Amino acid sequence: MIKSKSAQPPYRTHFTNGLHEAYADTTEDKGGAGSGFRPHDLLEAALSTCLNMEVKIFAEHHNIPLSEVHTEVRLDRSHPDETIFKYSVEIVGPLSDDQRQKLIRAAKACSVHKTLSKKLSFENLNEK
Repeated sequence: MIKSKSAQPPYRTHFTNGLHEAYADTTEDKGGAGSGFRPHDLLEAALSTCLNMEVKIFAEHHNIPLSEVHTEVRLDRSHPDETIFKYSVEIVGPLSDDQRQKLIRAAKACSVHKTLSKKLSFENLNEK
């Protein structure tokens, strides 16, 4: 669970999971100070870090000589009825083409990718 609370300057928001903490903010053109991650940055980060970790875990479990993984996620909200997560996975290491393809396929197994692929609903606990 993530808990967040208002902070200063205006719109800056402190958030924590009880072990780690960070700040989110909005951009200056929207009244923020740009002093933290934008909320959409955090969505992109959730998917990017999960893809990265999933590839590393798969490589470790299958003794694949992976050196590094570079992932990039960009949220495309330009379509009114659809949000598209565009991502890339760069695999670095002395790998065969088969190993490289297995690792790229393994990225899709990350839990955030699976979660975001499902139908989403929202429930306001204050309205019960």
